[in-house]
Amino acid sequence: MLERPKLFSTVKEFWLTLSVFLVLFAIRLSFVYLQYQTFIVKPFYFTYVDVLQQYQKEKKGNRYTVLRVYSSELDLDFFTRTYRKDNLLNKRIRLKLFPSREMSFTEYLRTSFISSRVNRVLDKSDSLKYSLLRQIESQHTEPIITSFYQAIFLAKPLPKELRKQVSKLGVSHIIALSGMHLAILWGVLFFLFRPLYRVFQQRYFPYRFDLIDIGLLILLILGWFVWFVDAPASLLRSYGMMVVGWIVLILGVELVSFALLATIVMLLLFLFPKMVLSLAFWFSLLGVFYLFLIIKSFVGVNKYLVTLIIAFGMFVLMSPIVHIVFPTTSTLQLYSPLLSLGFSLFYPVSIFCHIVGVGGVFDEWLLALFRLESEVVNRELDIVLGVGYLLLSFGAVYFKRLFYLLFLVALGFMGWIFLI
Repeated sequence: MLERPKLFSTVKEFWLTLSVFLVLFAIRLSFVYLQYQTFIVKPFYFTYVDVLQQYQKEKKGNRYTVLRVYSSELDLDFFTRTYRKDNLLNKRIRLKLFPSREMSFTEYLRTSFISSRVNRVLDKSDSLKYSLLRQIESQHTEPIITSFYQAIFLAKPLPKELRKQVSKLGVSHIIALSGMHLAILWGVLFFLFRPLYRVFQQRYFPYRFDLIDIGLLILLILGWFVWFVDAPASLLRSYGMMVVGWIVLILGVELVSFALLATIVMLLLFLFPKMVLSLAFWFSLLGVFYLFLIIKSFVGVNKYLVTLIIAFGMFVLMSPIVHIVFPTTSTLQLYSPLLSLGFSLFYPVSIFCHIVGVGGVFDEWLLALFRLESEVVNRELDIVLGVGYLLLSFGAVYFKRLFYLLFLVALGFMGWIFLI
């Protein structure tokens, strides 16, 4: 069998391309820095924002409401506070912002805090997204289940209680919309559209290729979906990879390629420079990196066996990386690979159930899952050891023996966090 051509014919071509992207990214980031300087020097701004999260806090006896909001006009995702007590979730409000000159550039790029005053509250009950959120809510009696489905369908942020349980279960990658969800949706849509396409193809255009025509249609649908859910970083990265992957498949170029992965990352950072400080973006990227590493290391193995290897291998290899930032450890996390495998079937079935109005069919099982108890301890990986693990991971790209060493190190780390 002929091998697919590589994206870059030589290592020199790859590094030259990467160098050009780095220069372009630096230029792009300099323009963002100018926007930042303009933002902090003005005494105030008026902008409309969508309320993503709302929760109560207390400081020195004073209770207030913290809002996480997004301004599409300023392209800012930030926290602010108000002393209003009414429910502002899923509302659109007009804020008067008071930027601080002490805000650093990195704070501007991240989800930071900005003082504000609420000037006006607008109802969004006539919007399609709000209508879908209400339809999901109407099919469930438990708020925690409603929040779960709204998160996996429409990327609504999780409430604090559910976020803790998700962390305890080690299934944050299932809840946060990412490549897994897009891949499942792609497969379902391709399965649904292909029979209808074949009818017209055989009669009117037998010379056409279904991967091109159906693939383009699905990409347009998924592109709208990414925009509709406000393009979270992990989902945006996944969609970018899907678009490039589709083009690469059509051109016949090697798809599972670390050079291709690096190129896509640079393209996305050039287009969306604020993702450079997004943990969701980098975690999802490392997930794809380890996925490629596993696939490269098990070429020729039965595809069903590879599916199991990927599910468990990803869990093992990502554990040290996750514990650099999120030290929460629970024995319930050992179920994560099985839950990931089951989610591939659960996701499309649950979408169908909500469409036909029986979305509550899995509620009892989900409640039982979310109510599982387990001792929680903190096992944090030192940043120096984390960097060493990453360097070993990059070395495993070139040497298969290093991959086996990497896997043993990750297994040893898991033994430490779960058994000691």
